[in-house]
Amino acid sequence: MPFQQGSARTRQRTVLLVGIVVLLAALVLAVVLASVLTHGKREASPKMLKWKDRGTTKNLQEVILGRCYNYVMARYPELGDKDCLKIWESLKHAFIYKDPCNITSEDYQPLMELASHPIPCNKSLFWSKTRDLAHRYTKSNQNFLTLEDTLLGYMADRVSWCGDPSAPGINYESCPKRSECESNPSSVFWKTASKMFAEAACGVVQVILNGSTEAGAFRNS
Repeated sequence: MPFQQGSARTRQRTVLLVGIVVLLAALVLAVVLASVLTHGKREASPKMLKWKDRGTTKNLQEVILGRCYNYVMARYPELGDKDCLKIWESLKHAFIYKDPCNITSEDYQPLMELASHPIPCNKSLFWSKTRDLAHRYTKSNQNFLTLEDTLLGYMADRVSWCGDPSAPGINYESCPKRSECESNPSSVFWKTASKMFAEAACGVVQVILNGSTEAGAFRNS
């Protein structure tokens, strides 16, 4: 009887050990498979599109919000009712995860509506190929405003952005030039903002052009 009981205990221990070994092997196999599948997904994820112009400005959200708050709280406190967070969200949704060569003016309409504000009559100044001169003029003469002196232009001046269909939806490496595609985020933004600025102008407007350039003052002149 003692011998039979000892044999039974030995068999139980053996079965238990085999069960533990099988369980450990199954866990190791599951971990290996998960690692292989995850690695495969990462390799299969699409790469960011590559373009010739500079990519999205680093810390774009902080830059836009900082400029917005500075404009409506320090420079023009009468515009304090502007919601800078909503303005940023509308800008982001205009391009994030989108093909950077397929942006439309409709994408920017929510932004235009949120950031627009009245332009005093007789103060609008338009420029073409005279950027530095026009801005030096308005800086020294507060009687005139260029597009870059409005909230929209102030936030976007010398800032770049574009999206990409792949994660994270924003391309910080490169963005398309106008020569690569006209419907890029920057070109469409400035075209839409310029149209709104022109439509808001009233009274006498000022224009600064560069008539000495070989190509003429306007792109199609």
